[in-house]
Amino acid sequence: MIKYKIAAFLLLSGLLSFTACESKEQKDKVDTSADGGSGETKPKPTKTVLFFGDSLTAGYGLDDPASNSYPSVVQEKIKAANLPYKVVNAGNSGETSAGGLGRIDWVLKQKVDVFVLELGANDGLRGIPVSETTKNLQAIINKVKAKYPDAKLVITGMQIPPSMGATYVNNFKAIFPKLAAKNNMTLVPFLLDKVGGIAKLNQADGIHPTEEGAKIVASNVWTVLKGVL
Repeated sequence: MIKYKIAAFLLLSGLLSFTACESKEQKDKVDTSADGGSGETKPKPTKTVLFFGDSLTAGYGLDDPASNSYPSVVQEKIKAANLPYKVVNAGNSGETSAGGLGRIDWVLKQKVDVFVLELGANDGLRGIPVSETTKNLQAIINKVKAKYPDAKLVITGMQIPPSMGATYVNNFKAIFPKLAAKNNMTLVPFLLDKVGGIAKLNQADGIHPTEEGAKIVASNVWTVLKGVL
């Protein structure tokens, strides 16, 4: 009788142990199925970096703007850094600050996580009053803040030729750091640093960067933007 009781006890213990192991195995299967059954971590959702600007952003005059414009080069740098962001190029050749203000609502229909504002150069070349350019750029910034309050904001500094007169040139240059400080934006000090005024890095018009120039412009932006991302 004692032998039978011992055998029964051992059998019951074995069944309980098997059931416990089976339950753990089933739990592991459920836990694994949460990531598609691969056991790998799901990639983070991709966020959007939107470049809103004029011909400099659009890649005017380049053979393949989709690959060679400075936002496209920045996209490659983002990819190399393995960061979960995609670049959207919303550059429009000839755009002034007023034109950008008229277009911004349409552009903001898509989700924006990082907004890079590159406008004002055409205002400066046309001699548009600094106060008007400032007002338009601030209105654009306000619209972005209102729709996407959590978006990170970046503004690119611009400069114009001395032929516009020292007072206008200095006042124009000051627009961008002032807006950056007022709106808690990250500032790219001068978009065309190491490119502007250098003939071999610009197209025949002396204004728009060549492919090589665009790479330098991208580096100017990336130096600042990588910290934001």
